[in-house]
Amino acid sequence: MSNKTGGGGDVDPVQEELAGRVREVGNQAIWSLSSCKPGFGVDQLRDDITETYWQSDGQLPHLVNIQFRRKTTIRDICIYTDYKLDESYTPSRISVRAGTNFNDLQEVEVMDLNEPSGWVVIPIKDINERPIRTFMIQIAVITNHQNGRDTHMRQIKVHSPAQDILGPPAPHIPGQFSTNEFQRYATIR
Repeated sequence: MSNKTGGGGDVDPVQEELAGRVREVGNQAIWSLSSCKPGFGVDQLRDDITETYWQSDGQLPHLVNIQFRRKTTIRDICIYTDYKLDESYTPSRISVRAGTNFNDLQEVEVMDLNEPSGWVVIPIKDINERPIRTFMIQIAVITNHQNGRDTHMRQIKVHSPAQDILGPPAPHIPGQFSTNEFQRYATIR
């Protein structure tokens, strides 16, 4: 676990996706929240519109739970916040936890945010500096700016490397070729 500081703003995760460096895998997960005001829930957090947001409705810590059906490689988590609009609702300390379910979550990253405006990228790595493979991610808002009680998060994206180097190797099947050049000669005429 490391402790980092982020201010946000200079990274655009959509450009990373378009360039083919990462895949957004949040749509493969089941999302749940510790609380939300009606009309300010998961749908707003995942709608790709930075003007909408999730608003919690309860005591800290506020939790976003992201559960995958299969073990998934996670490279980073991108969170869009806007201190200028949200002020005391803006998270100031976020903890990211990973595990197979709610009962075995381990903290893998803590990030302090200083009046962030824009995308904050939280790298998710193991002790060998490689992306982690997990069934579940939990994002916990530990504190907000100005000791605010409820929180706003405008968007969350979960990225996997474009090439899942940690996944199981593809089984070799005799006679099955991967390049166009070889596939041309795969059948006998």
